[in-house]
Amino acid sequence: MKAIRTLAVATLLGAASITTAMAHENPFLKPYATQYEIAPYSEIEISDFIPAIKAGIEEQDRNIEAIVKNRAVPDFDNTILPLENLSPILERVASVYYHFDNALGTPEFAALADEAIPLLNEASNRVNLNDALFDRIRQVYDRRDEMGLTPVQKRLVEKYYRQFAEQGAALPADKKKELVRINDELAKLFIQYNKNLLGATNAFYIAADENEVAGLPESSLGMAREEAKSRGMEGYVFTLHAPSRLPVLTNADNRELRRKMYEGYTFLASTGEFNNIPVIEKIVALRAEKAKVMGFDNFAQMMTSRVMAKTPEAAENLLMQVFAPAVARSAEEVADMQALVDAEGGNFKIAPWDYYYYAEKVKKQKYDFDEAEVRPYFSLDNVLKGLFDAAGRLYGIKMVELPDAPKYMDEVTVYDVQDAATGEHIAVFMTDYFPRASKRQGAWMEELQSAGLYEDGQMKRPIVYNVGNFTRPSGDTPALLTIDEVETTFHEFGHALQGMLTRAPYKSLAGTHVDRDFVEMPSQMNEHFAFSPELLKSYARHYKTGEVIPDSLITKLNNSSKFNQGFTTTELAGAALLDLAWGQHDGKNVDVMGFEKEVADKIGMPEEITFRYRSPYFKHIFGDDGYASGYYTYLWSQVLEADAWEQFEEKGIFDADNARRHKELILEPGDTEDAMVLFERFRGHKPDPHALLRLRGFE
Repeated sequence: MKAIRTLAVATLLGAASITTAMAHENPFLKPYATQYEIAPYSEIEISDFIPAIKAGIEEQDRNIEAIVKNRAVPDFDNTILPLENLSPILERVASVYYHFDNALGTPEFAALADEAIPLLNEASNRVNLNDALFDRIRQVYDRRDEMGLTPVQKRLVEKYYRQFAEQGAALPADKKKELVRINDELAKLFIQYNKNLLGATNAFYIAADENEVAGLPESSLGMAREEAKSRGMEGYVFTLHAPSRLPVLTNADNRELRRKMYEGYTFLASTGEFNNIPVIEKIVALRAEKAKVMGFDNFAQMMTSRVMAKTPEAAENLLMQVFAPAVARSAEEVADMQALVDAEGGNFKIAPWDYYYYAEKVKKQKYDFDEAEVRPYFSLDNVLKGLFDAAGRLYGIKMVELPDAPKYMDEVTVYDVQDAATGEHIAVFMTDYFPRASKRQGAWMEELQSAGLYEDGQMKRPIVYNVGNFTRPSGDTPALLTIDEVETTFHEFGHALQGMLTRAPYKSLAGTHVDRDFVEMPSQMNEHFAFSPELLKSYARHYKTGEVIPDSLITKLNNSSKFNQGFTTTELAGAALLDLAWGQHDGKNVDVMGFEKEVADKIGMPEEITFRYRSPYFKHIFGDDGYASGYYTYLWSQVLEADAWEQFEEKGIFDADNARRHKELILEPGDTEDAMVLFERFRGHKPDPHALLRLRGFE
């Protein structure tokens, strides 16, 4: 199987095709014949995508026509249910296309975007702006209380009606035409933004010699030596990928090396060949125009109206409740760092490129804790054992590896997620954890297949990915994760749990298809288990000796857990406030860097800290519309998560009844009920914002 999988990747990389006795069949055009209908990656060629997208659009058009020409009175079965499966072909090809676009964006594959994205955008327009289709949906919506629908069916009707209205279905013809133009232009700009970001990330590197790398751990140096060797260079090469960047900022004694890395990252995609600033200017202007077409004062107003926050003002109010105490705490953190600099005779003022480095020194001073002490206990294999053991104890599942399952890279691992008691298949889970030039930065969860009712009448289970950019193995040393990487592993698996455990009967309501400001709650909840002493004892073993992590290290790790929360919260809330400010921009005379400074001055951003993401690499909000005017949802969800976690602490984190209720009320329902109703049913009260302040150590 390994040779076949390597060939599949080689094909996607543009390697010469191999003549076979049988003509190639486009695998997207019919249901996959693989176990659990995992995409047959070894059979997929780059040339398959565009024909399959076009075939899917034709299939979609035929099914829309069948709905709108149906002479029967519109009802749930003849109008709403068919919308769940308008084009199985398009679903299959789009899910793989978007995944490869993020995780396997080779130059050959990336070249597809100029044709594929406009086609996919047109496919959406043909559905969302179809007058006859929306009229039938509206008729069902108007009669929903008279049709004997179940509560879940009624919610699905309401969701379709709301989503069609939000996408412009109720607009007059001239406004629809404007909307199509704007959406098409935005789609092209998103392509360019993402190409620039990947290009700029891969283009940047810092070459260093032995005299410049003092303080860096051997794991970082080994990776940098291998990077230099791969480029035909001597010494060390550092890149902007997190496993290379963060150790430099945290451990390098050479202040100039830290400055180069910091400025390389914070000015990423801001100049030259891969400059995203002109792209952002156009995106902001088009979004302002789109909001007006849709009847809103600004883009942020339009986007927040669709989720729990309802208004930009409500989102900003929550953010400022957290931002103000975070800034105050960060001032204390900077004072501690400055005192250390002065004591060492540094004769300089703490700058942004000093923050990670001196924060680590202060942490050692205050807590006698060095992250390097715990990394040997966090090999990726050990962390995954802890991750899966926790899920088993809490939710009664087990992970069974499928070594022969289709995969698009050899380093991908595939699991059959089963009910631990009965062996029943629950989901497929796939992991892809290491960086490469064709993969975007960050970590994320996505679905290849959603749970729910399909066109053949079958209830299918989900296929879910977790993707990351974690520290690779180096030489004889396995992948040893940082504390942040361990936390991220648990975070993304929290998303995966919501996707995998869902019991919602319809795809549009299943798993993570919930309000954006609720979707981050399960992921952030799952982070808490990572460093709980009880779980650490079960998985954190030294990769050389097998020794269980000692109690003294666990105590240090947890005592220091609230350290540096001023910085962490300030950069996160600052980025969320910047995002909302962009959403309220009128689109005229856009000055990207000037606007960032204006926002920073207005909110009181400390000069030692910048936004977690600056605009040219803020992919969450400019790479597509996913988190645009919605990045605040990470903190909104943290209020829910912090409050809910207090209940786990009160009852015991592995309390069986509490875990069962969390599974049944938070993870399984998807969007079958209102998120706030589900939360209050689980917690017994409305979310308490002070729970987040307590969690962060601000109260």
